[in-house]
Amino acid sequence: MQKTLKSADYARLIDLLVAVRKTADVRQHALAKKLGKPQSFVAKYENGERRLDIIEFTAIARALGADPVKLFKDYLAAKSSPKSASKRPTK
Repeated sequence: MQKTLKSADYARLIDLLVAVRKTADVRQHALAKKLGKPQSFVAKYENGERRLDIIEFTAIARALGADPVKLFKDYLAAKSSPKSASKRPTK
């Protein structure tokens, strides 16, 4: 099994968080301040150098004004979209 930090699924999750941050017009530094973390915390997870756990994901989503449950559902829905389903091997 591939390590999740370098997986396409993890990259997709991070891309989603980055998109939400940019849509909210929030800079890394401002997000880090809301989280009580250094700016490098945000930079490292956005650049794939650090893995997030579910508690951190929830805190980030809320700090961006997003519903973490809806955000995760959006992530799961994109995974099962017809576009990604077409990449599965056929029998």
